[in-house]
Amino acid sequence: MKSIQLKDAKATLSAVVDDAVAGRPSLITRHGRKEAVVISFAEYERLSKVPSFGALLMAFPGEPGDIPERPSGPAFRDEF
Repeated sequence: MKSIQLKDAKATLSAVVDDAVAGRPSLITRHGRKEAVVISFAEYERLSKVPSFGALLMAFPGEPGDIPERPSGPAFRDEF
């Protein structure tokens, strides 16, 4: 991913957008700090549709007996 200063991104915005559409995102920096990333709309849509961890757990197709029981005692014991 190429890095470009904000002032340069402003001056060449059409080229930055063209690069993003072509699959080459740009990292925008301001005063040396990473501030933003320009990506294509298609890439944004793909990334924004990632299901949450909770949704993935709820979609688990297994039966209740497929998951082993958790131990009821403490996870760590001091046996010194």
